[in-house]
Amino acid sequence: MRPITLLTDYGLGDEFVGVCHAVMARIAPESRVIDLSHGIPRHGVLQGALVLQRSLPYAPPGVHVAVVDPEVGAPRRAIALRTLDEDRYLVGPDNGLLLPAAERFGGVAEAVEISESPWRLEPVSATFHGRDLFAPIGARLAVGEPLAAAGRPLEPGELVPLDLPRPRVSAGELEAIAVGVDGFGNVSLLAAHDDLASTGFRLGQPLVVRAGDAALPASYGRTFADVGPGAAIVYEDAARHVAVAVNTGDAAAALGGLRPGAQVTVAAVPLP
Repeated sequence: MRPITLLTDYGLGDEFVGVCHAVMARIAPESRVIDLSHGIPRHGVLQGALVLQRSLPYAPPGVHVAVVDPEVGAPRRAIALRTLDEDRYLVGPDNGLLLPAAERFGGVAEAVEISESPWRLEPVSATFHGRDLFAPIGARLAVGEPLAAAGRPLEPGELVPLDLPRPRVSAGELEAIAVGVDGFGNVSLLAAHDDLASTGFRLGQPLVVRAGDAALPASYGRTFADVGPGAAIVYEDAARHVAVAVNTGDAAAALGGLRPGAQVTVAAVPLP
């Protein structure tokens, strides 16, 4: 029995997550199901892909079902794939959601199109493929069924890639999109360790963070305690992404109610 992880943008206010669990439990009752997140912003394919990419290295090899699917019901493919490293199976829509995580494990070794899978639940809803496609197919893979039996084979090069906007970096400035706001109001940017190093920022250096009309004074540090309560800090988060936080406060609120997708600029404060 392989374990199953589940990531969605369903939230927890409705029965959708529970129904996906129920479907998998009927097929693979001995498989452990680990909920990675159901708080992905609605239709946030980019955010879901990044959460999946950074979470799976901490999960045991198994089956990873991910559903962030703004085009559900449209003529987009549903897919399942196997990675080159560790033989992990990823199941979800063919909209780029799965590929960054697959690349963490050597890329795609094998892929199939599952929209017409013999394992799907009938009748298939036009709007709840999590229940009717992704959950049952993930569960069948968890009990050891072969991927080739799940659907029609695809070449890995046919899969839809994910467009990852690159940050703009120069000496003393970094511009990137916000890809996540956690429950503390900390803002994660689509920029990594090397991007931050290229700015030349020094620990303790005064910075200003801008988003839209909002400007937030901050400083560059390693952890929240490097600044006083209510002060803002630019740092590397646990995923080594550039992030903005306010010690005991809410950086997203301080930046005018910033939401994922906003453009953020971090710049050094000129010396007087």
